[in-house]
Amino acid sequence: MATDAFEELVEDFEFLEDWEDRYRHVIDQGKAMDQLTEALRVPATKVDGCASQVWLHADFSGGRLHFDGASDAMIVSGLIAILRALYNGLTADEVLAVDARAEMGRLGLNDHLSAQRSNGLRAMIERIRELAVAQA
Repeated sequence: MATDAFEELVEDFEFLEDWEDRYRHVIDQGKAMDQLTEALRVPATKVDGCASQVWLHADFSGGRLHFDGASDAMIVSGLIAILRALYNGLTADEVLAVDARAEMGRLGLNDHLSAQRSNGLRAMIERIRELAVAQA
């Protein structure tokens, strides 16, 4: 199960044959995100387990997930943008039903991220799932 926004990313990635172009596209996704305010970059929103600093601020207003995030690393900001495309607008139950590893695999990310980045991505996904469990 993927959102329309994520399906668009999958199509973009299929068009980009070279991994370097895909990597740049991930970074561009992060640059296009609105900045997370400093007021939301607090210990409660910080994600542990990431090599870089990462903050995720989530809200289930209206019963659907809306989250924003930030990182001090460009590629990680791009990963946050991809996770936003994957999860934003879903209910808590829908968030829990998403097989994030399989969906990210559709973008080829499982094979091209360093071990540290993969661990950080897993930590971000786990934080999103924890928020959904608390909401369900």
